[in-house]
Amino acid sequence: MPIPTTDRSYQLPPLGQNPSSTAQGTTPGSFALRPALHPGRAGALTFASPDTPGMPAPSEKTAWDFLPADWTLRPGYGVGAGELSHEQAAAWQPPAQFQPITQLEFARVGVITAEMKRVAEREPHLSPEQVRDEVAAGRMVIPANKVHLQYQLDPMAIGRASKTKVNANMGASPVSSSTDEEVEKLKWAERWGADTVMDLSTGGDLDACREAIVRNSTVPIGTVPIYSMIIGRRIEDLTPEMILESLKQQAAQGVDYFTIHAGVQREHLPFIKQRLIGIVSRGGSLLAKWMIVHGKQNPMYDHWEAICDVMREYDVTFSIGDGLRPGGLADATDQAQLAELVTLGELTERAWRKGVQVMVEGPGHVPFDQIEFNMKLQRRLCHGAPFYVLGPLVTDIFPGYDHITSCIGATAAGYHGAAMLCYVTPKEHLGLPKKDDVKQGCVAYKIAAHAADVALGIPGSRDRDDELTKARAALNWQKHFELSFDPDTARAYHDEDLDVDTDFCAMCGHDWCSVRISKEIVEFTSGKDETYKWEKAKVTAALTPEQQEILAKRGVLSPEEIHRLAAKTKKVMTSEADKASCHSDYVDPDTAKKLQEKQGQIVELTLP
Repeated sequence: MPIPTTDRSYQLPPLGQNPSSTAQGTTPGSFALRPALHPGRAGALTFASPDTPGMPAPSEKTAWDFLPADWTLRPGYGVGAGELSHEQAAAWQPPAQFQPITQLEFARVGVITAEMKRVAEREPHLSPEQVRDEVAAGRMVIPANKVHLQYQLDPMAIGRASKTKVNANMGASPVSSSTDEEVEKLKWAERWGADTVMDLSTGGDLDACREAIVRNSTVPIGTVPIYSMIIGRRIEDLTPEMILESLKQQAAQGVDYFTIHAGVQREHLPFIKQRLIGIVSRGGSLLAKWMIVHGKQNPMYDHWEAICDVMREYDVTFSIGDGLRPGGLADATDQAQLAELVTLGELTERAWRKGVQVMVEGPGHVPFDQIEFNMKLQRRLCHGAPFYVLGPLVTDIFPGYDHITSCIGATAAGYHGAAMLCYVTPKEHLGLPKKDDVKQGCVAYKIAAHAADVALGIPGSRDRDDELTKARAALNWQKHFELSFDPDTARAYHDEDLDVDTDFCAMCGHDWCSVRISKEIVEFTSGKDETYKWEKAKVTAALTPEQQEILAKRGVLSPEEIHRLAAKTKKVMTSEADKASCHSDYVDPDTAKKLQEKQGQIVELTLP
């Protein structure tokens, strides 16, 4: 009987853009779709994941299909055979008295603003013309209030053609924090890579806190204005006049984007009854109560055009809120959430007709298998408007670790279409985040955003990874740490076990170091890049105060051991000249091994 053969051949999927500028290494590149940076609907799949069967297709429309009613389509332009595309400035005649105010309106008339040029400088894979075209299509926003531009704001963009962005939330509550503490957290969030910050204060002097944050911020600031609207009054006393007055005040302060929960409608409320955890959005729950008390439609929805007029005046961007987002896996992708999403698509169209920039907010708590559908349904219903998602959390049983559970979902969300990820900190569901919580949330979400960019094949997104890999292969520890996102933590963790930069680390020791062995194999290029070449092992520099704090929090080393690493006294690891060791002190590898063995910090494994 013949022995059946096994087909062991394989074929790679279609390849997208290589995220390395110079295609370094041996990987074939990205498995995402090849980017198609084109104006209008032709660019709908720029930096996109391949669709799993059954996923919603992109919308056939863009912001070009939702211009003001008094704009006229010029002859020869349209969607018919033989007509030139209507998705360009040349196709439209605005009214004679029209003057562009918002970034969207400038893009519609073909103008490249100073803010668009700055975005292109910060996104080197995009040209100013491409930035303008993405803004005109509604797929990109530049949150830049005209007032904030007079302070310290450095313009940036949110959209799937740009790199994935991260938002950090903060704000004083009635029981915790203050204005000074919030400004300190703002600067801390900026240090750790937050691209925007939302002030969600619900206590203290909200106006003063907001003013301080805007004036001190280099990144766009967002708010949820309804929080201020109900200070000192009951939600049921809120009137349309109060809504517009509060929005005008915050816009005049320089807030760059507003979360407005206009998508929660009366007809959606019956869908909440059987949810395990009801409405978890503060804005959504407040407006639900208003509608129930008054027996009327959501006032934010009914007065949407008037709200748009206020926002257009200052070029405030909409972040249309998801007031019915799920608060647990059991309520994800349910009728309430999706009914609201349909309304968010309608509100997007209405805002575009008023010339206002739009991004849309999304869930929340979503099982991993449902994330792609959620991202791509929003892409279709909201015509590619940037999707700004919280997490999503992919499990509910890890309070205290929700920055991890959510950044797993955030990575998938970014790959499947989300343009900005709202961070979650270890304090999520438990309390107001403190300074270190802000750092942990920012770092987790920078990981998610960067992983999504590499997977999507955004040009140059992997370059720093490749340089760090070459430094690691060369066992050049100093360059390794300099290229890392958090050099202090990386250096402190290394020196905790082995405070010598040599050709091995404490994980494997000298004899078992695969990286060292690969470097020694002449036929391999690994570790031989001249840029990262080094000659001698070095005793590391004394720990900085930041590094000492990192190790103290870990609790692995005693205070005395941390002091030794911080002081590098004559007693420990002295150089030949009997002076205190410093970063310039060289030791040979054998000496480094013996010194570490003497301190009991490394154990070499030997075969029997």
